[in-house]
Amino acid sequence: MIERIRTYLLEHELDAPIGFSQWYYSKRNALLIQVVDSSGASGWGECYGPAAVTQTAVEQFYAPLLMGQDALSNERLWSMCWHASHDFAMQGVMMGAISGLDMALLDLKGKLLNVSASVLMGGAEQDQLEGYATGMYFTRQDEHALLDSILTEAGHHVANGFGALKIKVGKNIAFDRMLIEAMRKTFPESVLMADSNHAYDLNEAIEMGHWLEAHQYRWFEEPLSPTQPAALATLCEKLDIAVATGECEQTRWGFEKLLHAGAATILQPDMAYCGGPTEALKIRALASAKGVDVVPHCWGTQLNLACAAHFLATASVEPGRAESQALLLEVDNSPNPMRTEIYKASVVVSGGCVQVPQGAGLGVEPDLKEMQPFCINQTEIKNDADVSNVDRSKSGRFEQTY
Repeated sequence: MIERIRTYLLEHELDAPIGFSQWYYSKRNALLIQVVDSSGASGWGECYGPAAVTQTAVEQFYAPLLMGQDALSNERLWSMCWHASHDFAMQGVMMGAISGLDMALLDLKGKLLNVSASVLMGGAEQDQLEGYATGMYFTRQDEHALLDSILTEAGHHVANGFGALKIKVGKNIAFDRMLIEAMRKTFPESVLMADSNHAYDLNEAIEMGHWLEAHQYRWFEEPLSPTQPAALATLCEKLDIAVATGECEQTRWGFEKLLHAGAATILQPDMAYCGGPTEALKIRALASAKGVDVVPHCWGTQLNLACAAHFLATASVEPGRAESQALLLEVDNSPNPMRTEIYKASVVVSGGCVQVPQGAGLGVEPDLKEMQPFCINQTEIKNDADVSNVDRSKSGRFEQTY
């Protein structure tokens, strides 16, 4: 039975801003969720999106609904949260909140049953995944210096064993073309991808897609706004390179629209935003019926990485053959001390490969002591016999709890 739900809003000021096509980050933040069972076991999850707003959604709306519920009934609890907010919150921050809670419930279920998240997702096909390094964000310097710094960073990732790299594009057409070409010339043996974060219009995306094809890039990520499935479908028809999208989409119903339109050749739900791992499995089932691969987007800390690793480890390549390209797992290398410093058990990444965690649940565990310097707000909802009188007594700065 669920006894407590705690949230931890974490923040870190970056030494220097990093950017992509839409804006620059000066801070990294994260929202971690801890669901505590009556046995004392805890499950952890992570939300992707505006952390402070999502924290309010968890604390004020969803956590009270879950008090006293069976922690093993993650499917039923997902549906309960969905229907409770169906009239006004089918997408956005509310679904981001459900995602983190669902991840925490999967972790807790695995711990209570002493099985890994991969087992709960149907069974792992492999225990090691090929990773691709992301990072290489824009920084505020002149374009020649920026190009040099991106190539230098990419070189570090290659030296660390990554055979696949994803760059950011969408700064401007001239710079993008120069970067795409320079990456291929500098790393002729690497698998390369490019992510514009929906920076282009259709004509620009067609032009850039052909340029990526000419330089043997594997996929073109978020080339257009996710609000334009018809334009994405047209782009897919015009290009040979795989078109990847979905990090901004949520739920099986949202992804079904992309599939129906023929708007992608790779779908990229984020476990911490799409509706959580329970919903991601349904998205993958829909995609499988269309012969479309699902490769999760992964941004944040170890919880999201571990969840994505379990998900990808249980995947089969569509449509399937004995010799096929590996499905690549995103490994975020952008500046973020919270990704590693706040965990006492982490995902092992070595030589460009990701070891799928073997412990119960997600197989990673935050360290409350190490979280303390980053925590700017903590909340706790406790079970009460009368759920209408849920105890919200603890809310504010970090308070260590065990």
